[in-house]
Amino acid sequence: MKLMNKTLLSAAMAVALTSTAAHADLSDDKVKIGVLADMGGVYADVCGKGCLTAVEMAVEDFGGSVLGKKIEIVSADDQNKPDVGSAIVREWIESKEVDVVTGLVASSVTGAVTKVTTDNKKIALIAASASNAFTTKACSPYNAHWTYNVVALANGTVKPIVQQGKKKWFFITADYAFGHALEGIASKVIKAEGGEVVGAVRAPLGTTDFSSYILQAQASGAEVVGLANAGADFVNSLKTAAEFGLTEMMDVAGLLVFTPNAKSLDPAIAGGMLTTTGFYWDRDEESREWSARFKERQGVIPAMPHAGAYSATMHYLNAVKAAGTDDSDTVMKLMKSTKPDDFFAKNATLRSDGRMVHDMYLVRITKGSERKSEDDIFKIESVIPGDKAFAPVLPACDFK
Repeated sequence: MKLMNKTLLSAAMAVALTSTAAHADLSDDKVKIGVLADMGGVYADVCGKGCLTAVEMAVEDFGGSVLGKKIEIVSADDQNKPDVGSAIVREWIESKEVDVVTGLVASSVTGAVTKVTTDNKKIALIAASASNAFTTKACSPYNAHWTYNVVALANGTVKPIVQQGKKKWFFITADYAFGHALEGIASKVIKAEGGEVVGAVRAPLGTTDFSSYILQAQASGAEVVGLANAGADFVNSLKTAAEFGLTEMMDVAGLLVFTPNAKSLDPAIAGGMLTTTGFYWDRDEESREWSARFKERQGVIPAMPHAGAYSATMHYLNAVKAAGTDDSDTVMKLMKSTKPDDFFAKNATLRSDGRMVHDMYLVRITKGSERKSEDDIFKIESVIPGDKAFAPVLPACDFK
């Protein structure tokens, strides 16, 4: 009996000590989250203030505090400029006690920012960038690439189109890291399936006049024009393609289409286009419930980076709570050993390389005659299991 009491007392002391250590190990006596995104440019609708809203929702749903201490949020506009983004994050870490950074849209900005976060052993929750570099050549034990990447987009959209017999492709590509990566991965998929790339042009980020690029595509002899761009660039390039009659001559594939951008287009132009996404608001009851709350606050249905930002933030906060500390190494280890499971993350695992693998969805942009409401933008055609969508872990990025 005495031995049992002693054992119980020791266990109770261990719990008490763990609780005390948890409070003592919370750096700066709080957890502070930085949300960095393009707030007013070509990607503002993709993440922007919507990502800030999503993170605020996550913090509120979590309870506003962790380990008895307040969770704080700061945000900034990176203007799609790598030097601006990296300078902001460096100041956040050095002067404003930021523990984790999320948002992160343009891959060029994310590349600059993750160098800063890695150097300072801070976690980057990448919610909106597409390049696969952050789990390959620019991998880091502190990167958690959450929502999607170019490999999943190409495997989801390009492969079935080529398999349907559309073999000749031409690319109109955003001329920076994301566009280059998407064109490169998509080209590999095309060639692996027996197709060919007959040409490509690169347009600067924020291009408004796509006429010369469309004319080159028309003259290429391609069967499919792949738009390796996103946001306002995707909208402007597709509108120009329709104005020049390109959409009547050949197929146009949007390789990264967000719901706000698809919604802004006349369904006579975009209806019927296949694309791949990591989230759609009308997928099931869970996604509809969260999306309704988001729309009530933001005024629009969420794009996948908004859902991804919420999911990543919630998984991070749960790991901090369970670990009893916001030490990045400890928290990341727990994030990778615990499966994400929420309205966004289905059949999900955060791998050792920081890639969050989860179900992706091949969707079709609905035609005007199909739409039951203004938000009825996509129809899910099929579910793409994560192990089919994303590339395997590279040995050099296997951070165990």
